[in-house]
Amino acid sequence: MSEKQRTYSTFNYDAHARTCAPEDFLGQVRRTVNGVPLGDDQLGLIKQAMAAGLSLEPDDVLLELACGNGALSQCLFASCKGYLGIDVSEYLVSVAQQHFERAPTHRFLAQGGVAYVREETEPARFSKVLCYAGFQYFPDGEAAEILAALHTKFTRVGRIFIGNLPDKDQAAKFYRDRTPSAEELADPTTAVGIWRTRPEFSALAAAAGWKITLSTMPPTFQPAYYRYDAVLSR
Repeated sequence: MSEKQRTYSTFNYDAHARTCAPEDFLGQVRRTVNGVPLGDDQLGLIKQAMAAGLSLEPDDVLLELACGNGALSQCLFASCKGYLGIDVSEYLVSVAQQHFERAPTHRFLAQGGVAYVREETEPARFSKVLCYAGFQYFPDGEAAEILAALHTKFTRVGRIFIGNLPDKDQAAKFYRDRTPSAEELADPTTAVGIWRTRPEFSALAAAAGWKITLSTMPPTFQPAYYRYDAVLSR
């Protein structure tokens, strides 16, 4: 679809992050509500969900896709032996490297998700995978390739936590003042990314060989009414 045909706005996280203050870590990755950074209670719920979804053990090496600036990632560092965060935004990764990297065991790399899974030469080092609030920015073809590669190439990965997925069946609750087009809901370049129903996401994961368990955050989590989480296992 051309810009002239598009009737909705797109969004670029790298460009947005560069407009924020260098240490406005929540603002850079839009962990905000109406422009206000999430409070400790909301951040605590996210951290709890990631910890429960991953079930990290001391010997785990964690791979995170779409890691952003690492502000939330670093809360997991004490729970795993190693970590590699991947994000396509060179700016966000530079923030992560400056403030949160703990080389050589806990590192960040600027690279797109598909390119990374294609090029990783030591996939067997990883045992868990995280993608929180980022999977919806992978187009269907890339999402399918990533999930398939994690299953067939990253053979030691036994558990994947994919969080904060926008539920297409609940989109009307989010877009209260207008009805978005099917094209908008399927566009990974919008601020929300691709909306997938629970059956659609489950089918995508199952096609790559994964077993799927879906869950919803507690109602005290502000976006819980239109988002869901997924744990993938072998």
